[in-house]
Amino acid sequence: MVKPLDGILVIDLSRVLAGPYCTMELADMGATVIKVEIPGSGDDTRAYGPPFLNGESTYFLSVNRNKQSMTLNLKHERGKEILHQLLARGDVLVENFRPGTLEGLGFGYEAVHALNPRLIYCSISGFGQTGPYAQRPGYDLVVQGEGGVMSLTGEPAGAPMKVGNSFADITAGMNAFAGILLALLTRDRTGEGQWVDVSLLDCQVAMLTYQAGIYFATGQSPPRLGNQHPSITPYETFECRDGYINIAAGNQGFWERFCKLAGLEHLLADERFSTMKRRIENRAALTPIIAAAARTRTRQEWFELLDREGIPCGLIKNVAEVCADPQVLARDMVIGLEHPTAGPIHVNGIPIKLSATPGDVKEPPPLLGQHTDQILADVLGYTASQIAELRQIKAV
Repeated sequence: MVKPLDGILVIDLSRVLAGPYCTMELADMGATVIKVEIPGSGDDTRAYGPPFLNGESTYFLSVNRNKQSMTLNLKHERGKEILHQLLARGDVLVENFRPGTLEGLGFGYEAVHALNPRLIYCSISGFGQTGPYAQRPGYDLVVQGEGGVMSLTGEPAGAPMKVGNSFADITAGMNAFAGILLALLTRDRTGEGQWVDVSLLDCQVAMLTYQAGIYFATGQSPPRLGNQHPSITPYETFECRDGYINIAAGNQGFWERFCKLAGLEHLLADERFSTMKRRIENRAALTPIIAAAARTRTRQEWFELLDREGIPCGLIKNVAEVCADPQVLARDMVIGLEHPTAGPIHVNGIPIKLSATPGDVKEPPPLLGQHTDQILADVLGYTASQIAELRQIKAV
């Protein structure tokens, strides 16, 4: 079946998470992704763990399916020559080195653009290619703090808290994926590639949306509210008899139906709670009333009661529950693969569903350097003796 990115060759110099997440999305949609790794060690995440499966890092396995791995020594002139040949044939380069690193090796944007004007050059960094912070190393934790997310996350009286997954890295990877697709569309019209500059910080600032809007309107930074929403209530987590549930009465109709279902009809006659604005103003009085009612039923009882009447709600599920959820499974969001050393593994599915040209998860994450000889021979035309020489001089 035809895939959207069939025929697109991606040279992936990225490692850890943001870049590999981006290139995984490209590979899922049909691009040929050559993951260039350091001989002997490879992507940093090959060593991240535990857990490991027969020596393979589950972190690495989670974001590197559908790719080919090639080891290349970029400190060796012959290694640089091979990368030069790959870039001359490629459609996309993805890298997440500190700004200026590749330029020092002779592979900065200007040099690569001169070599292959059609190539899309995508750089992912902590703080971007310009500005006073450009040379700072940017890891997910650092940027969640610098980008304001941690100031908004956690209990009101508690410490700042990061999001439970690598939110900054993954949003940067998603935006890099989108940027590359936009650049490919532009290339179809102009014939020219361009530089896609994505920073983790920019992506975090863009995600602030209505929280930044509160600041722009009031001049005050929004406080941490735990699981509460600054502009909607009840729109938060409530403790039930045996666990937790999220209730999201996001408009007046939902609010009125919720009160009737929850046995709280008397709140409808209370002027303090008559509108969303009044409910926000009187949240301190309202929340304990709802919390007390929530504790009278189990979470499943609440879910069935509210869901049956169309009130937005949902259980607080752990990762095991999510990965076994019938809706998640029905949407092919858990995929089984057979890895050459780890054995049977599972990875997340593709969230973008296309009716005519869907993506596919078919190849397990590669072993380190698994495809080096194949790429040298099939893509670049090297002979067996030439490949043997490259190995002898440790260029690959």
